[in-house]
Amino acid sequence: MNVLIWFKRDLRIHDHAALALAADMARDMGGAVLPLYIAEPEVWAAKTASARQWAGLSDALADLRDDLGGLGAPLIIRVGGAVEVLSRIAKRAKITHMISHMETGCEDSFARDRAVAAWARRAGVAWQELPASGVRRGFRGRSGWAAARDTFVAADLIPAPASLNAVQGIEAGPIPSASALRIGIDACPHRQNAGRVAGLAVMGSFFAARGAGYSGGISSPLLAERACARISPHLALGSLSLREVSHALAARREGGMSGNWARSLSAFESRLAWRDHFIQKLEDQPNLDSVAMQPASDTLGRLHDTGLLSAWSAGQTGLPFIDAAMRYLNATGWINFRARAMLTSFATYHLWLDWRDVGAELARKFTDYEPGIHWPQIQMQSGVTGVNIPRIYNPIKQGLDQDPSGRFMRQWLPELGPVPDAHIHAPWRWSGAGQILGRRYPEALVEPSAAARAAKARLSSIRATPRAKAEAFEVLERHTAQTPRRASSQSAALPQRKSGTDKGQMVMEF
Repeated sequence: MNVLIWFKRDLRIHDHAALALAADMARDMGGAVLPLYIAEPEVWAAKTASARQWAGLSDALADLRDDLGGLGAPLIIRVGGAVEVLSRIAKRAKITHMISHMETGCEDSFARDRAVAAWARRAGVAWQELPASGVRRGFRGRSGWAAARDTFVAADLIPAPASLNAVQGIEAGPIPSASALRIGIDACPHRQNAGRVAGLAVMGSFFAARGAGYSGGISSPLLAERACARISPHLALGSLSLREVSHALAARREGGMSGNWARSLSAFESRLAWRDHFIQKLEDQPNLDSVAMQPASDTLGRLHDTGLLSAWSAGQTGLPFIDAAMRYLNATGWINFRARAMLTSFATYHLWLDWRDVGAELARKFTDYEPGIHWPQIQMQSGVTGVNIPRIYNPIKQGLDQDPSGRFMRQWLPELGPVPDAHIHAPWRWSGAGQILGRRYPEALVEPSAAARAAKARLSSIRATPRAKAEAFEVLERHTAQTPRRASSQSAALPQRKSGTDKGQMVMEF
């Protein structure tokens, strides 16, 4: 009677409820534990997957394998469909029970888990899923949700098992390469290591020193790389648990908060809470990668234009601050929250590209891709939720605000070297623009002000309709704690949410 612990996006041994339960259950039954990770080719063929993400996951798997080996039970890695792998290994290892954490993903991951549940019933394997965060399966509405989430986060950390009795005779298997999984080549020269050792180090340095500049630096492309905690890849892969981070934050508070620490820690804590808030949206509505929260918004005729999408994705739009931000993201797999919002806004408003195409393209670039944050935020920044004020960022103003000297832009756009500082934000206004634009650097794809006005007009034409108002009511009722006022065809449009948990920000800046 052996127990299989199925690791998915919870790649650690500390504060791991499923692993602790598997260890206790195996001991009580006189059995052994088999830790398993399945590399699913179908998952890595998805439009949101990339080699840079697999590289980060490989970091986490390597550290997890070391930690499990130290407990006496090596991590078993297999490539294949989940049902196929589980069926084969369960028979060979005489598995009677399987434990895992719940995973919140889009509809494909829910379909996979439904297929696994059906297999487990047929095979007589008892499968138990445990919550890994404040997100709750089957939670209807938001009344009482925040309190339940805070109780979960405040609970004691779960210690790693002292040891594990391993199932014998099962080959561990190698960590496959991206090419073995047929994931396309994806250069990301400055990718962040996503293993647990690196996660503990970066979290430690944040709470020891870097975090003091958090609230003042998270918006700046020049300061955010140091001011942000940089733990988002570790939270996405589960090499750190959100509860571990919350406890480390509490310990830092107890150590005293001089200077900017109080404000920074408060801002950081809020974003940890928003993280679960947004993931709960996907848990409640797993098709958010394909269906707008306000379906009326999808009648606006956004473009599926591969040429515009490719230019934006490569940092070749002719808008310097947009292009510098995109090239930074391409090289690192990470960028700060304001730049994420700006890139999304520009693509979906100024270029009028479909939010699904934009979201998939960004997902592949993010080494911290977390579907539960990504898709609700993509929808928010694209104006298809129906309940958030559309934030159409002016890319020139953003550059002037966040990079007034042009240092960041010059670092990532060397072809603009001859452009004087006074014109670096809008090089077409320089008298010598003809030397560069259309030759070394592209001419602007759009005139920002005119494109923004056109986008606002299109959005307004939809939001005033009875259908859009009714759908906005349903969004508020389903995804927020706010008690909505039902809109009739004669009433004014629902007021747009400007505060609370649904702030118009990209929240993956940890």
